[in-house]
Amino acid sequence: MPASRLLYGVTVFLGAFLLFLVEPMAAKQLLPALGGSSAVWLTCLVFFQVTLLLGYLYAHWLTRAAFDGWQRGIYLALLATAAALLAAQTMHPADLGQGAGHPVATIFLALTLTIGLPFLLLASTSPLLQVLLVRSEGGKIPYRLFALSNAGSLLALVAYPTLVEPNLTLKMQRVLWCGGFVLFAVLCAMLAGKVRSAGRTAPAEASTEATSATVAKKWLWFLLPMAAAMQLSSVTGHLTVNIAAIPLLWMLPLAVYLLSFIVAFEFPTLYRRGLVVRLLVVMLASLGYAISKTDVSLPIGVAILFFLVEAFIACLFCHAETYALRPQRADETTLFYLLIAAGGAAGTFFIGILSPLIFSANYDLAITFFITAVLAVAVTWNDGWPQRLLWSTCSVLLLIFAIMLHTAYAREAILEARNFYGTLRVKQSMPPPQGFTVRMLLNGAIQHGTQIFAPGLSRTPTTYYAEDSGIGLALRFCCDDRARNIGVVGLGTGTLAAYGKRGDRLRFYEINPQVRPIAENLFTYLRDSGAHITYADGDARASLTREAPQSFDVLAIDAFSGDAIPLHLLTTEALVLYRKHLAPNGILAFHVSNQYLDLAPEIALLATSAEMKAELVESAPDAKRGAFHSTWVLLTASPTFFAQPEIAAATEPMPTQRGLRLWTDDYSSLLPILQLGHH
Repeated sequence: MPASRLLYGVTVFLGAFLLFLVEPMAAKQLLPALGGSSAVWLTCLVFFQVTLLLGYLYAHWLTRAAFDGWQRGIYLALLATAAALLAAQTMHPADLGQGAGHPVATIFLALTLTIGLPFLLLASTSPLLQVLLVRSEGGKIPYRLFALSNAGSLLALVAYPTLVEPNLTLKMQRVLWCGGFVLFAVLCAMLAGKVRSAGRTAPAEASTEATSATVAKKWLWFLLPMAAAMQLSSVTGHLTVNIAAIPLLWMLPLAVYLLSFIVAFEFPTLYRRGLVVRLLVVMLASLGYAISKTDVSLPIGVAILFFLVEAFIACLFCHAETYALRPQRADETTLFYLLIAAGGAAGTFFIGILSPLIFSANYDLAITFFITAVLAVAVTWNDGWPQRLLWSTCSVLLLIFAIMLHTAYAREAILEARNFYGTLRVKQSMPPPQGFTVRMLLNGAIQHGTQIFAPGLSRTPTTYYAEDSGIGLALRFCCDDRARNIGVVGLGTGTLAAYGKRGDRLRFYEINPQVRPIAENLFTYLRDSGAHITYADGDARASLTREAPQSFDVLAIDAFSGDAIPLHLLTTEALVLYRKHLAPNGILAFHVSNQYLDLAPEIALLATSAEMKAELVESAPDAKRGAFHSTWVLLTASPTFFAQPEIAAATEPMPTQRGLRLWTDDYSSLLPILQLGHH
């Protein structure tokens, strides 16, 4: 390979690596103020796709004329400006304390101010350098650079959770990333200097011999990538809300998405339309039927595998068919990539932003499957009547499955509500043998509280909050018989209000504005409580930072049962804040019931660092009382609390884990405590 082509390849690879390395890094910095929700990542994806589109538009604009004079000057000036901004203040965490009320605007503004310009320049690299290479050296359009770009992106996605996050603080990540961008800018400046305006003429004239792309082809350049981006966003949302809301799972659908790009653009001979369409129709039909049956669930490992395979096959189909329709004229290359990026931005925007505004329930996956099937009809139309009949039938079936899903939600739920923080449903049933009315609040597949409307049971704390649970014991034995001052991070159905007695004060911190009206109107724990109840809207840590010391006898941190945990509530800085709001012998109660993350050893480190005593409380399920198995960790500086016989009998020593590092606002990693072997 000539040295100049090698330099082009290295620059494209480095640019893509930096582009996708900064995505999880930037998203992680936004999570604290926005509750740790997977919607943060989906909204970030929208920003990344929109900025990618702007980067491709920038490359398209720069290459419409000879790349010399003012065009080259603008390009070099923006590179220098971006490098200078990063060197001065690389991705300095923005003040997002008030961001919970306007999460989408907060995310877009924060990302624009911190990584906007560098991200745009990195995004423009692949299409821009492909055109510049053709103009400098002639020859065919180097589509392999696009595959090389995706390989760099894929490597970054693999490296971040496995190598970067577990070993480097956020500050060090920012410094190293800034250094990488400066190197990238230098390489781009070197390549820009090699391009001469005279180099554009010959290739441009030669390219006119090729046929210009039709309008139909250009529409498919947009629609097929749009369907692939919808697959990426909807599968990500489904995995992290309905199966296992683990932030590490955010990376897997994106890795599958990029892998499909690599295969489609670098190894097009591996794509066999006949085989792929057969696999695709089976996956769409089977999973479409599965999601329409809301009472059926697959084991976590099987579900993750099936949805990732479906996403790969669907994205491979969309991207390979897009590649097959690629332009043969060099002057249409940047338009080709521009429409690919526009489709990606449209797909992620629909799933990440528009769908939560339009629908009260989550139909993202059903709609995505239907759109994919309709596009397959268009792509395979010229393959004859068998393919037309197959995909037309599949499209109709998927539409029916979507209607079935809507019907199932309407039959099961007495309320459906959706916003940035998730899809809330209140289910009502009358299970045998007693036939009492039971209401349950769910966010996706995660239960956030249950109430049994029966004599003697409506005021009984259920699920994770039974009297023998960690929080139940803390509230019963914290204060003898005097009035208590209680703080709770996470409202749910307000179950803990069942413990409130006359004279008690109870303050709930809740980030989702839709939760409180549901708890007040469809459940009765709050209205039946004897305690004086107050509320703080927004992120709990931000609220506690603004408030004067509350002197809580018990402060329950109940924001982790949904598995997409807000890590900023489990750092040394957070613990200092909690202690500021505790009474001298107050108790911190961390709810750590979690299928996939073992949080207890990390809290043990926090307790040691704060010189507090910590004990674990495991409670058994009890179907008659509606109690679940629960795990709580209690922390206190009190010399007598754990010595009480009832507490001593229920607690057990804290588990430890070798090699675990203390979490701070500048360092945290879920990988060491991940337990995917659990079901």
